[in-house]
Amino acid sequence: MIGTGYVGLVSGACFSDFGHDVVCVDKDARKIELLHQNVMPIYEPGLAELVASNVQAGRLSFTTDLAEGVKGADAVFIAVGTPSRRGDGHADLSYVFAAAEEIVAALDGPAVIVTKSTVPVGTGDEVERIVERIAPDKGITVVSNPEFLREGAAIEDFKHPDRVVVGSEDERASEVMRGVYRPLSLNQSAPVMFTGRRTAELIKYAANAFLAVKITFINEIADLCEQVGADVQEVSRGIGMDNRIGRKFLNAGPGYGGSCFPKDTLALLKTADDAESPLRIVEATVQVNESRKRAMGRKVIKAMGGEVRGKTVAILGLTFKPNTDDMRDAPSIAIIQTLQDAGANVKAFDPEGVEQAKLVIKNVEFAASPYAAAEGADALVIVTEWDAFRALDLNRMKSLLNQPLLIDLRNIYPAAEAERAGLQLVGVGKPRQDSNG
Repeated sequence: MIGTGYVGLVSGACFSDFGHDVVCVDKDARKIELLHQNVMPIYEPGLAELVASNVQAGRLSFTTDLAEGVKGADAVFIAVGTPSRRGDGHADLSYVFAAAEEIVAALDGPAVIVTKSTVPVGTGDEVERIVERIAPDKGITVVSNPEFLREGAAIEDFKHPDRVVVGSEDERASEVMRGVYRPLSLNQSAPVMFTGRRTAELIKYAANAFLAVKITFINEIADLCEQVGADVQEVSRGIGMDNRIGRKFLNAGPGYGGSCFPKDTLALLKTADDAESPLRIVEATVQVNESRKRAMGRKVIKAMGGEVRGKTVAILGLTFKPNTDDMRDAPSIAIIQTLQDAGANVKAFDPEGVEQAKLVIKNVEFAASPYAAAEGADALVIVTEWDAFRALDLNRMKSLLNQPLLIDLRNIYPAAEAERAGLQLVGVGKPRQDSNG
């Protein structure tokens, strides 16, 4: 497993738990040293325990030496980053191609190179060209095996996936991949779907783009609800009961963020433009989502009377979603920036994301608890729906706040509960008489 980031580390640990012998390789010596000490570079529930048990069983190891890692391997997974390329927004494939070159040179016999990283259509073809250029006679084949892991639920997703997609142009490579995923078929966890390699690469992007569209759609419906006096949570429930639509990804909020949706939608748009087949719906989704984050900051300012200079705003939740420390493209970043631009002071609390948040947001006072964040604040804003925020003592919150104002951007609290505590509640997509917002 080349790369011990989110995908590589979770995948490597889970494969070893299936009974495979796995070597995880990373050029970052510090990260490998920490992994030897069972210190995880990311926060993911259950990961440290999974890694420790498989290291102890002798199935999982870590090294900075790629040649050592791939020696005798049947399959070598590339799980390195593919960030948006500066300048044009395309996926930066330099890490993928560099890893491929090093793998091909180091392999001592037939093996399957598996692209696990999210890559644009045609990347597997380029990796195959690298194989043909460096070692055409080693019997190396190339397949695509995109990941579908949700941060915060990645181990469960890996072990009980909706589907496993393998893009292969070679029957021997397909047979190796069947062996890799055979433990899933033994417990009937998921179907393994074999397609052409280009199709597999596009499935990943199309899936993420569709989910991004779904999120953005319900967020725009939420805005309409506020204007016409409807309740977006009831609208979501009503349309989600239709099996053709489904209930998931229909929770209105401050917009999507994270490591996948923003960069993958952008990369898909670039691929579509290059192919002269524009994706207008995805294009609109990206634009709407980007503008929504600052719009949520303006929503907070409006709820506070339109003037926040010198006032203090308490933010609960910084990461882009619960159960992760990932701050990449988190809505909180733009919301806080909007508030600071308007002259507000910001106090914030997050159960796991503070250290990562300190790298991307400045001039924020980080509190030790939700209640410490609320103390002396003129408004309390819920940005990320951590479980720790679902049962707050609202009476205590009211006693700590300068102004009894709760702005719930995740619609965790019903209006009646807030009112009983004497709090004015502003939600997302709620009738104006319930939210005054």
